[in-house]
Amino acid sequence: MDLSELPEIEEDKIVEALRQVYDPEIPVNIYDLGLIYNLDIHPNHKVDVKMTLTTPGCPEAATFPGKVEAAVKSVPGVVDAEVELVWDPPWTKDHMSEDVKLALGIW
Repeated sequence: MDLSELPEIEEDKIVEALRQVYDPEIPVNIYDLGLIYNLDIHPNHKVDVKMTLTTPGCPEAATFPGKVEAAVKSVPGVVDAEVELVWDPPWTKDHMSEDVKLALGIW
């Protein structure tokens, strides 16, 4: 595959795709919930994602990485994606966007 023929990967398109993945326990997408800690877009059109969960015992722990990987791979130009679950720093409500905090009444 000639990578030069692929469209440039736009980070905002990845964010848009991640906003389509929702936490089933909280009606909020994982990006605005603050579960995505890092996105690395590589020249070989691979994207590495570091994400966390609201708690280590989250029942979605087994399925979220696959959902996130599929969402990222759906973005034009992405050839591969790897999702790593991390626990440091631990997730807190401070990771939520202001809009989410307002919508959920959390301060």
